[in-house]
Amino acid sequence: MNEPLFVIPLWADLLAVGLGGVQGALFASGFQGQRRLDLLGVAIIGVVMGMGGGIIRDLLLDVPLVTLQSNWYLLTATGAALIGMLLANLFQRLNRLIVGLDAVVIGLFGAFGTSKALALGLPPVPAAFIGVCSAVGGGILRDMIMGLPVAIMHVGSLYAVAAAAGCLVVAGAHALGAPLVAAAVAGIIVTAVIRLLAVIFDVSLPEQRMLYRRKVAVETSAVPIVRSGGDSES
Repeated sequence: MNEPLFVIPLWADLLAVGLGGVQGALFASGFQGQRRLDLLGVAIIGVVMGMGGGIIRDLLLDVPLVTLQSNWYLLTATGAALIGMLLANLFQRLNRLIVGLDAVVIGLFGAFGTSKALALGLPPVPAAFIGVCSAVGGGILRDMIMGLPVAIMHVGSLYAVAAAAGCLVVAGAHALGAPLVAAAVAGIIVTAVIRLLAVIFDVSLPEQRMLYRRKVAVETSAVPIVRSGGDSES
């Protein structure tokens, strides 16, 4: 039997959108040279970062897009992006601020996505998957728009792993009988802590170096060797 439809409090959802907007604008403002963006570009990145996770979550759940059902979401994301642009000129060390906001943002979106999926009747594992997609969705869209390597696909500081851990905590705690609100809070804390510790201690998943080297060796063995006299051997 499904629980009553889970409704994310407006203030909490707007908080996630606002923090995402600020974080996205700070991230975009930090680029210089050829990747430097104008004010409109920075604002767009902030809006995408703030609203992207919620849109991806609702698309996967096949429910109406909450972020398009009220004026407040777009207004909040835009205002937060503008604030982020202003803050970029005030802070000399943006990296720490960006990382801190990033940890909180992925925790919020991950917990909200997982909780909403659980309330709609999804099993724990698919619900956690929805949460992870919601948590990293804004960052993926941001990187794609800016032409950057997608953060969760290259060697980094456990970006998606932190989100997955938090979402699994939400799903697991709820399966054990914990209220969704308490489970969501625990998931946010776990995600943020793992993400921050990974950055502080420079922890990341190992590269697939062995697989890459084997692939190169196989491809190289198929290339004919050209001798100085013009003869070749395979």
